[in-house]
Amino acid sequence: MEPRERIQKAGDIMVDTFHYLALFAIGATIVWSAVYEYINIMAEGHAKLKDILLLFIYLELGAMVGIYFKTHRLPVQYLVYIAITALSRHLVIDVQQVSDNFHLLLLMVISSAIVLLSTSILILTYTGRKFGRPEDDVSSLPGDSPPPP
Repeated sequence: MEPRERIQKAGDIMVDTFHYLALFAIGATIVWSAVYEYINIMAEGHAKLKDILLLFIYLELGAMVGIYFKTHRLPVQYLVYIAITALSRHLVIDVQQVSDNFHLLLLMVISSAIVLLSTSILILTYTGRKFGRPEDDVSSLPGDSPPPP
């Protein structure tokens, strides 16, 4: 094995190690935050809508990390779902505390952003089904051979 190949292999191992450590750290942080929030909800004795929506955000983040860990691909749809949930939470909870002069404009902007993100999900789903996604092409994965005819 050439020195260049050994260096390349060592670099690949270091990048993969960092990748897995970072994924575990992110996953652990999400679980820790979700458990902390859940303990606060239980201590309060009841859950508010903002708490439930926050738990949904943690759930979506955890699912995204899990899928990324298994497939080494980051599904864009999950990021959009998280953004929609966060905007919905902001719309339902935080907008009530905004002054009346700015209230209507803020409601319209957030609602428009949710509609735009929802439309992007429809477009991503449609194009993924109609034209396929890169991850659907098994022959493009390194180390995989094309499916038999």
